[in-house]
Amino acid sequence: MGPLAGIRVIEMAGLGPGPFCAMMLSDPGAEVVRIDRLSLKGKGDRANVLSRGRRSLALDLKSPAGAETALAMIDRADALIEGFRPGVMERLGLGPEVCLERNPRLVYGRMTGWGQSGPLAKAAGHDINYISIGGALGAMGYADRPPAPPLNLIGDFGGGAMYLLCGILAALLERNHSGHGQVIDAAMTDGTASLLSAFYGLMAMGMWTTERHSNRLDGGAPFYGSYECADGKYISVGSLEPQFYALLLEKAGVEDPEFEPQYAQENWPAARGKLAAVFRTRSREQWCELMEGTDVCFAPVLDLAEAPVHPHNKARETFVEFEGVVQPAPAPRFSRTQGEIQSPAALIGEHGEQVLADWGFESERIAQLKEANAI
Repeated sequence: MGPLAGIRVIEMAGLGPGPFCAMMLSDPGAEVVRIDRLSLKGKGDRANVLSRGRRSLALDLKSPAGAETALAMIDRADALIEGFRPGVMERLGLGPEVCLERNPRLVYGRMTGWGQSGPLAKAAGHDINYISIGGALGAMGYADRPPAPPLNLIGDFGGGAMYLLCGILAALLERNHSGHGQVIDAAMTDGTASLLSAFYGLMAMGMWTTERHSNRLDGGAPFYGSYECADGKYISVGSLEPQFYALLLEKAGVEDPEFEPQYAQENWPAARGKLAAVFRTRSREQWCELMEGTDVCFAPVLDLAEAPVHPHNKARETFVEFEGVVQPAPAPRFSRTQGEIQSPAALIGEHGEQVLADWGFESERIAQLKEANAI
């Protein structure tokens, strides 16, 4: 029923951003088959949310029969996702030149940290490294402490998976006009830099500095940040606009002239300290009763266990329980062709024979591949 129903995708098994992109293609209806390593057959965990919605085919890609089976699957696919270091797919005989020669309509998505080229292209790295040279990590945290890693949301999932997803969908649309596929080089360093576009604009306009915790949106302003409450829990405020800021001060009972004018940065440290003292006078629940749902721009800071039971999230069914696992529901939402979670995470290789049969392999060929230990 999803808007991507009928699209076939091959996912070369990997970690982090590749699986997330594959999940984001599966939830709106694409048929995604994950090619796993044969040596790991039978392993996996049904509760692995990032692996939901796909079937698994385990192949020995180092054997001629296994590699040829992968190519035959790719021949029948609309798109491919791979997240290996540059050169690995080429060494397996599955590089883009080979695949596009056989299937000119293929959209070949490549996900790396540093990109397919550049002096760091073949070096190891993780999210924290990619967002470091992209400029994001250095902009986060307190000025007197080391920058704090913002989970791996910015590099892996934001600057990585979502840009790969955008590239694949754009290339599929373009293919409708040209009839040709192409290669997507999605680098987390590139995506992270792109995510910072607004801040480079603010810096060029003299509205942002490179000093951490000194700007409107990095916690430096008293009206945009998180505060501890009397019970040790936290709330967040984002009262950027003057009318929202005035309401914040009214609700908090603040009449101190040091809080005016709002954008006088020299007053921010003292105002933040005073506001922190005010928020420590009541519990999080009490502040929610006073401010939640108003134009203060307020929310409680919830942990991963609390978020699914918040009334707003429950009303919108932002989280669902699927096969006994509480997890985020597919997003975004569609008015006519709403997607859905297709299945829980597969165990490695559990769908091999059925996948091959569904993708047009004859039963005799499947038996030969089993006998050769290629699947």
